[in-house]
Amino acid sequence: MLLVFDIGNSNIVFGTYVGKTLMKHWRISTDRNRTGDEYGMLINELFKFQGVSMSDITDIIISSVVPPLVVPMIKMCQRYFKIKPLVVGPGIKTGIKLKYENPRDIGSDRIVNVIGAHEKYGGPLIVVDIGTATTFDVIDADGNFLGGAIAPGINISLEALFQRTAKLPRIELVTPKSVICHNTISSIQSGVIYGAVGQIDGIVRRIKEECQLDMKVIATGGLSKMLSRESKTIDKFDYFLTLNGLRVLFERNQPNTTSNTEK
Repeated sequence: MLLVFDIGNSNIVFGTYVGKTLMKHWRISTDRNRTGDEYGMLINELFKFQGVSMSDITDIIISSVVPPLVVPMIKMCQRYFKIKPLVVGPGIKTGIKLKYENPRDIGSDRIVNVIGAHEKYGGPLIVVDIGTATTFDVIDADGNFLGGAIAPGINISLEALFQRTAKLPRIELVTPKSVICHNTISSIQSGVIYGAVGQIDGIVRRIKEECQLDMKVIATGGLSKMLSRESKTIDKFDYFLTLNGLRVLFERNQPNTTSNTEK
């Protein structure tokens, strides 16, 4: 059984695969202060609740955009699973061309999304990952990464609004019934959510115009379902796109990881 980890700035999403089938999945908050032991114990408890044993895991792959957590997570895998994980980074075989000035600057989550999206949907594509940041990644017909755009995510904008104003409160992120609202909380929800949707639709349209192609648009990330309902350019949301991309990436590196287990 393959265990995949997507370590993001706000959440760690992980799941287990048997072949191409996602069997179980979990989401926990990212805490840079947790030790490898703490993550090991937490994961063990979540596994037990879902009827999964640590001994069921034979391989692990990790993608992280939080550098301080890479070493603790590697040590956790080695101590609790007795497995040396495959970490997405320089030297890993992606099977795609990264048309970027410095490929090392590309977040591992963006690479994984590109691989997962092209494997599942073909190309050309635009992948919109709606998380702590909102990223737009452009993929050609051959699955190569052509570049993209990065914008502040909804929660960053919301937190900035709360921190930088004296009277505006923290709010729950819910789509209001209309754009024109008659109370402060709904007005913030309207501005943040419809503003984000407008940003996504505007950037997607500009990408299509620049590429002069009819491109399918796939959304992923924690807020992708909510915004996909309001967007006029998103064709489909795929909540587990990054996890699936990790599975594909692991398979592409399988010849180098056949002796991955330290048992």
